[in-house]
Amino acid sequence: MEKQFEIMKLIILDRDGVINRDSDQFIKSPEEWQPIDGSLDAIAFLTQAGYAIAVATNQSGIARGYFTVETLNEMHGKMHRLVQQAGGEISGVWFCPHMADSHCSCRKPEPGMILDILARFNAEASETYLVGDSLRDLQAIARAGGRPVLVLTGKGKKTLAKEKDRLPENTLVFDDLLAFSQYLREQD
Repeated sequence: MEKQFEIMKLIILDRDGVINRDSDQFIKSPEEWQPIDGSLDAIAFLTQAGYAIAVATNQSGIARGYFTVETLNEMHGKMHRLVQQAGGEISGVWFCPHMADSHCSCRKPEPGMILDILARFNAEASETYLVGDSLRDLQAIARAGGRPVLVLTGKGKKTLAKEKDRLPENTLVFDDLLAFSQYLREQD
């Protein structure tokens, strides 16, 4: 008898500019990793509402030599601790360490990282949101068959101003991750 796995309610979050403050000079240390106001509360609400939370983040700072995988793990350790203190949980973090010109399948806007997350969580792409602040985030989830959400934190305002005509069809737009979580609360 084949075991049936429950389909997970999943939300995928970009990291920089969605959960934490972003920098054009890269976030290179745990000290530089600072949460955006309301983002930890949003993750806590989503967790408590039954969503699994995964993070999908491009981290070319590794390939550029700005920081190591060990330092990235320390940043993610801080993120996990702060989210847990707020009452939430991040179930997994996926990252692409490659440069944009590497042509790998895991770097957003390619959908490889997203497809891997969907498979790991046995989630339906059509029911999965990806919350991001850049066009490449939205393109990655759209290419995987999921639901794109643009937040206006991080690079989001610039993305909306410069790329409005290129946003994937049915992209939802919110001020921040907390506003998106409140939208989902109203939908349930």
